[in-house]
Order: sequence, then C-alpha cells, then structure tokens
Amino acid sequence: MININSKLPTVGTTIFTVMSKLAADHQAINLSQGFPDYGTDEKLIAAINQAMKDGFNQYAPMAGYLPLREQIAEKIENFYNAKYDPETEITITAGGTQAIFTAINTFITAGDEVIIFEPAYDCYAPTIKLLGGLVKPFELQAPDYKVDWEMVKKLFSANTKMIIINSPHNPTGSILRKEDIDALIKLTKDTDILIISDEVYEHIIFDGEQHQSVALYAELAERSFIVASFGKLLHTTGWKMGYCLAPAKLMAEFRKIHQFNVFSVNTPMQVGIANYLKSSNIYLEIPVFFQQKRDFFQQLLKETKFDLLPCKGSYFQCVSYSNIIDEKDTEFAKKLVTDFGVAAIPVSAFYTKNIDHKILRFCFAKENSTLEKAVEKLTKL
Repeated sequence: MININSKLPTVGTTIFTVMSKLAADHQAINLSQGFPDYGTDEKLIAAINQAMKDGFNQYAPMAGYLPLREQIAEKIENFYNAKYDPETEITITAGGTQAIFTAINTFITAGDEVIIFEPAYDCYAPTIKLLGGLVKPFELQAPDYKVDWEMVKKLFSANTKMIIINSPHNPTGSILRKEDIDALIKLTKDTDILIISDEVYEHIIFDGEQHQSVALYAELAERSFIVASFGKLLHTTGWKMGYCLAPAKLMAEFRKIHQFNVFSVNTPMQVGIANYLKSSNIYLEIPVFFQQKRDFFQQLLKETKFDLLPCKGSYFQCVSYSNIIDEKDTEFAKKLVTDFGVAAIPVSAFYTKNIDHKILRFCFAKENSTLEKAVEKLTKL
C-alpha cells in the first residue's frame, strides 16, 4: 500500500467542475461556469486555420510570438499610456490561470505571506499553500464589496511578500476605483511587496467606468505582474490563451518558471490572434456587448425573488436569496439544479473559510435565449 502525503489535503474538485457536472447530469441550464454558449467570430477561426495552413505548427518562442507581443505593447500604450517592451516585459501564457500560478511560483516560498481579497478566484489560495506560503485573506462584504484599506493595513507584517488584486472582480462584479489605487500605492510605498493584478476582465467594464489598471500607475507597475486573458476578450475560453506583463527584472524571473511549466503555448492560436486583432475593433466592442447582456439579464431577474447586487464589470451577476430561504448556498445551488434546472455558483466557495452570505453567482455570457429560458425557470422559485 502506497502512503500518499498530499500537498493540498483540503483541496477537492473545483466548484466550477462540480456545478457544471451537476448541470450536465440533470440537463440544466449552466449559468455557473464562466464560458459563453455562443459562437466565436468566423474571421478569428479562419485566421487560426490559415496560420495552421501557413505552417505555424511547431514550437513558438518561449516568450510568445513576437508580433502578438508587439500588438499587446501597442494596446497597453494606447489604453494606459504605459510602455512595455515586447522583448523583455511581455510573455504569452496558457491562459490567465497559468500566468497567475507562474507569477506566484516565481517569488513565494515557505513562510511568505500573501494578502488576497475574498471572495477570490479559487486558484489563488491553493497555489500559495502549495508553495508553503501563508494566505492572509481580507473578507469583503456584500453588497458593494468595498475594500477598507485601513483594515487591510492590519494584515501587513514583516513577512508580507505579495498582494493579489482582481478588477473587474470575479465573482462579485465589483471594480477598484482611483481611491483604491491611491490607497494601495500608499500601503506599498518603500516596501518590497509585489503585486499580482488579475485583469482578465479589463475590457468588460460598464456604465462609463474606467478600468484602473496598475499599468496606469508607475508606482504600482514597477512591482506588479499584470495578468490578462484572450479567452475573455475573444469568447474563446477553451483555447487557454493569456499573457502577463511585468518590468524586465520581474519578467526575467517569471520566464525561468514559465519555461519549465509550459515552455511555450499554442503557436497557430498566437499567430491567428495576432492577425485577427490587426483588423478588429474588439477592444471597443466588448464593453458594449456585455453591458447589453448585463442589462438584459438584470431586467429579466427583476421578475424573480432574488435581490440583485451591483455589477460594474466582469460577466457575472451576483444575487442574494436571503429573503427566499434560509439554506446554505451550496445546498441551495444544488437544489436550483435538481429542482429548477438552472446551475449557479455558491459564493461561499470563493472564501477560504466558506463564509456563507446567501449569495449566488450567475454567468450572463450566454445567448439571450439561454438567459430567458433560465430566468423563466427561476421565476418558479
């Protein structure tokens, strides 16, 4: 009998996998996992196919296809007036999660403390623990999930090595504003604290708000890894394509880990995306597209008993069901699938301590007809 000493003994299958399987088993409408159910632009698919036909089927450079990195650098300069050298400060990754894992892995060692804001995307804490780090969670409160930076300051210690921020935020749809950035600058000034800024929903932001990328602020950019995702931008989550930005000194260390993790990522995807973006207005179209989805879904949900929480970004809408039933969110989410045919994510899954505020997360990156069918079922609650 082999004795196994698990590195992550308390970690099971992710809630996304659990709820998606439950939805499939019960033929429910899946508004749990964050992926679209509509098609990808045929022009993008044609660009990928053409790249394959043109022979781009072998290893890409470890850092990524240079023309794509050059396009990213141009975009960052246009949007945030920040310069990143495509040769030394931009790396193409196998999705945003791989970039986050690699950035944490680059510097966190046993005993290092990492501050995260919960509810948090579920890869942060396990990765920190895997490396022997200590997770220091700051618990955000519904309905607005605003950060109290004076309270965050109390989490700081001599062992604080990194802070992970996420805006627009998954799962809550909240965003960081200028005053949040100013507070973060003040807290990290004259320290060696590193930042991971998870900005995979950077272009999915609503109501005329400006995305507060750390790239806008030199004081933060000098200590930050910025993580982005083509999957969210191009409606292609299954392609697992993302990228990371960081100053050259940080990126040099990032690439040391990256090269022994995936080395490089899908070549024809990189070439096809680079060619597609040359003639696409996707960066301007995305916020309009998803705000229409959000507004449509919110209007539908007003016919249900749920209380809607604010949604300023991402493609997730959180709702409170506290006025409907006094039941754990994990159990209620399962009941929605089995009894009503709609899958959601219980937000307690995004807290280290599984804190239950009776809130569910729905994904509205779906066809309008899918959203209509789902809400029709939810009105029967």
